[in-house]
Amino acid sequence: MDWKIELIFVPVTDVDRSKQFYEKIGFSADWDQTPTEGLRFVQMTPPGSACSIAFGTGLGIDLEPGMQNTIQVVVPDADEALAHLQGLGVEARGVQDLDWGRFVSFDDPDGNSWTLQELPDYGA
Repeated sequence: MDWKIELIFVPVTDVDRSKQFYEKIGFSADWDQTPTEGLRFVQMTPPGSACSIAFGTGLGIDLEPGMQNTIQVVVPDADEALAHLQGLGVEARGVQDLDWGRFVSFDDPDGNSWTLQELPDYGA
């Protein structure tokens, strides 16, 4: 039996601002619906990912905006990821070289932190 993580909720204060930020860095807006008054659901997916993020209003998320700091995304090249984000005006931090990979981090407009990891070349 396969277990696949396909959706992670990210708490935000301003849905439109967050949607614009994530579109700016390359996420696809898969879904933006308001099925009932007080409920808005936005789903966005990073390029090449099978896992999406979701945010909105009325979703019952118990995490305060800015407190999500556990999302880690694998990228093929940390230097390229850092240059891409900085070229878009995103304040990204890195590249940090560790035995288990090379890391770049950045925050969304609410302070939710993301970590990008370039995996080590285990075949070397």
